[in-house]
Amino acid sequence: MSLLNDLINLNLSEVTKKVIAEYIWIGGSGMDLRSKARTLSGPVSDPSKLPKWNYDGSSTGQAPGEDSEVILYPQAIFPDPFRRGNHILVMCDAYTPTGDPIPTNKRYNAAKVFSNPEVVAEEPWYGIEQEYTLLQKDVKWPYGWPVGGFPGPQGPYYCGIGADKAFGRDIVDAHYKACLYAGINISGINGEVMPGQWEYQVGPAVGISSGDQLWVSRYILERITEIAGVVVSFDPKPIPGDWNGAGAHTNYSTKSMREDGGYEVIKKAIDKLGLRHKEHIAAYGEGNERRLTGKHETADINTFLWGVANRGASIRVGRDTEKAGKGYFEDRRPASNMDPYVVTSMIAETTILWKA
Repeated sequence: MSLLNDLINLNLSEVTKKVIAEYIWIGGSGMDLRSKARTLSGPVSDPSKLPKWNYDGSSTGQAPGEDSEVILYPQAIFPDPFRRGNHILVMCDAYTPTGDPIPTNKRYNAAKVFSNPEVVAEEPWYGIEQEYTLLQKDVKWPYGWPVGGFPGPQGPYYCGIGADKAFGRDIVDAHYKACLYAGINISGINGEVMPGQWEYQVGPAVGISSGDQLWVSRYILERITEIAGVVVSFDPKPIPGDWNGAGAHTNYSTKSMREDGGYEVIKKAIDKLGLRHKEHIAAYGEGNERRLTGKHETADINTFLWGVANRGASIRVGRDTEKAGKGYFEDRRPASNMDPYVVTSMIAETTILWKA
């Protein structure tokens, strides 16, 4: 095993200028991440300088067998925390051979929204709170829970410490550092209300970069849990009953909201979000109705309400924002399995471009 680790950690820069690029894309379910690697002749820092590539879309549920070729367009580059050196992770989106985005390519439309001059002028910032649950691999039961049984009730686990309260901290901390190495603007981590559940935050990030960073952070988490022999779940309600669900609360502001008088802009934006509540809920993740029940720090899925410091609201405004008269708000509706390209662009489209 030590020889295997030595080979995995070989420093290739001592013998070659060649680097490895791991191309990452989103599969047919909209949540399954896929990747494969290729050798480049030297370091690359600009995604436009990377070659396009292809894959078998019939094996990912994204193309028929008789016409299975799907083309990967490199969009964002991140330093690779697994191979290190000059090796890179490459976030891609997917197109047909004729250059049309395939149906599961949600980045394409998001990029159009974020390139709109009105949106560019507002410099939309996002901070996404990604919750997830660690599961035991063979039984798909939360990590640290007795198999077929339950731990004590919720209360001591949120931001808790100790072997009987915090399950999987080594995985969480490894992920934290790996994201920082990759240049992802991960801003913090914490244990969540349900034991075995954790959260990390990505942001602030501007526009399309928010989606790129969150997807690559998920990829890194999947790779680390693969190494650890643990399964990561983004299900919004992995355990029925009196246990908290998992969300992806999305914090948002525009330039106008961050400037003096921004609180009035925030209130107008929230009013718009309320008018399009059903459309947003439909795009905010699968199975969200199991999470948004009006209990466990959520608003009922059929109800839109907002408030200051209210964690039972659809939209929460912080006390600091109210006091300063400017700042940001938090959309608490997105599920943990939401597509950040869809959610971030939809919030920008509704609050900036949509005319109520």
